[in-house]
Parts: sequence; C-alpha cells; structure tokens
Amino acid sequence: MSGLWGDGGAYQAWVGFLRRWAALEPADPATLPALVQEQYDADTWVRLAEHLTTALDTRLVTWAESLVRALDQARDAFSYGRELAQARTGLHTVRALAAHPGLPESLRTRLTELVDRQIPQVQAQLEQNLDHEARRGADPRTVERRRRTLRDNALTGALTVRTTQDGWAYDPAAPSRRRIVPG
Repeated sequence: MSGLWGDGGAYQAWVGFLRRWAALEPADPATLPALVQEQYDADTWVRLAEHLTTALDTRLVTWAESLVRALDQARDAFSYGRELAQARTGLHTVRALAAHPGLPESLRTRLTELVDRQIPQVQAQLEQNLDHEARRGADPRTVERRRRTLRDNALTGALTVRTTQDGWAYDPAAPSRRRIVPG
C-alpha cells in the first residue's frame, strides 16, 4: 500500500506548501515532490492548477501592494531604484515557483507565461501612476526623475536576468525583518 492515503501524498504536499507560500509562511520549494502527469486524473490536475494559480495570484497581489507602498515611501531616486531592484527579487521567487521542476513541463510553461504576462502590466501601471501624479500637479522634475529611475530599473528585467542568492536583496512581499548593520 502506498502512502497516498496515509499522508495525502505528493498532491497534498503541494497543496499544503501552496497555502503556506501564499500566506508568506516559511515554505521550502526544494522539499516538494515531483508530480507526474499520469499519476492523477484530469479533475485532480484542474484542482491542482487552481491551487497553483491562486497561490501565484495571491503572492503577486501581495508583492504589488508592497511595492507600491515602498515606492510611495521612497524619498529620492536612489531609494526608488533600490525598491524596484529589490522588487525583482520577489518576482524571481514567484517565477521560480511557476517554473518548479517538480511540475510537468506543460503546466510549468503555462504558469510561467501567466506570471510573465503580468510583469509588463505592472511596469505599465507604474508608468501610468506617474502620469497621474504629473496631472495632479506633482513637481514635473520629480516625476521625470522617477520615470527615468523606473525605466532604468524596469521590473521586466526579471524576465531576462537570473537572480543570485547573494543575501542583499529581499522579497518585498515577505514580512519585514530588522537588519543590524555593523558600524
């Protein structure tokens, strides 16, 4: 007898992980088992795809909300650019789950395309927000500096550049933590 009925098997491992991951709880994608296409019927794959898309969507919404808050609090071009650069780290995290090697290739491809279509939309929305600021009477020089910084640190860079695990960047959707810098 397999462990399928005892612990829920690979499907349950994925569903539990996705719930924790979407809620920004500690969850290590490296521990996820591989899912084999032939292992489940079509209805089960539909349910799993719903869990995956819900988790990805939840994480992307949380990421975007956190980014907007961080950009609103940025007081200069450096801070604004830093927030954009760090936001790409959050995108790498989301894209990595969408392309997880434990998923069948067809599902990985669809999920990655889904995530990748949203990134330019967020970039465009940020540009539109700057247009709205200009129309509301914000200092045109400040708006243009931010626009230049936004373009120089485009979120779409996450689509072509691989992330590194060098420890300086963080996922802006993750809970904040206190950092102690030696002085």
